Amino acid sequence: MSLSTHVLDSTRGRPAAAMSVRLESPEGTTTAVTDADGRVRDFGPLTAGTHRLVFDTGAYFTGLGVPAFYPEVVITHSIDDPEQHYHVPLLLSPFAYSTYRGS
Repeated sequence: MSLSTHVLDSTRGRPAAAMSVRLESPEGTTTAVTDADGRVRDFGPLTAGTHRLVFDTGAYFTGLGVPAFYPEVVITHSIDDPEQHYHVPLLLSPFAYSTYRGS
């Protein structure tokens, strides 16, 4: 099973590059940084259970000199089938966010 994410800054119309993302899972905690395309392509092997992605949106927007309402975005989700790939996109602006289960 694998898990990836893609962060899009909808205000700028660009990927959110260089954003810190922390995965909290039954295996422990892993930290990654989004690439130039706003992606963390694979957090490595995971088991079934509840997982949390924590996006450091405060530092991202501070780095752009933009005030933001949400200092972090936390997405808690369940992984049920260890044979599937899970993709969790984040659409982001300084004052709103949206997510969904991607493919």
